Amino acid sequence: MAGIARNHGFEAIKIGGVEDHAHALLILPPTMPLSKAIQTIKACSSKWLNETIKNFAWQEGYGAFSVSASQTEGVIRYIENQAAHHATRNFEQEFLELLKKYGVKYDPAHVLG
Repeated sequence: MAGIARNHGFEAIKIGGVEDHAHALLILPPTMPLSKAIQTIKACSSKWLNETIKNFAWQEGYGAFSVSASQTEGVIRYIENQAAHHATRNFEQEFLELLKKYGVKYDPAHVLG
């Protein structure tokens, strides 16, 4: 995924995943919409995975949070320690906690598909 980002004009500082989702810390140029970056990563990685592993598909949506440059190291550590985070709570619990922590309004019927 870092190579995909680089080849499409943006930078992946850190990417990590567990069995049901991935976290990515990205730097996008001002002219690139977030949705385009996510679409590119999903499409290109899905194509590669289906050519090598078969039967892979990303979920329909995504979640994104902006962070200040001063928080970069903390986010990198967070991504590196995903397995430990998910030993105590699953992806859905983690995502809903983040939405609540940062005051993001959401419709429970649509937030997790």
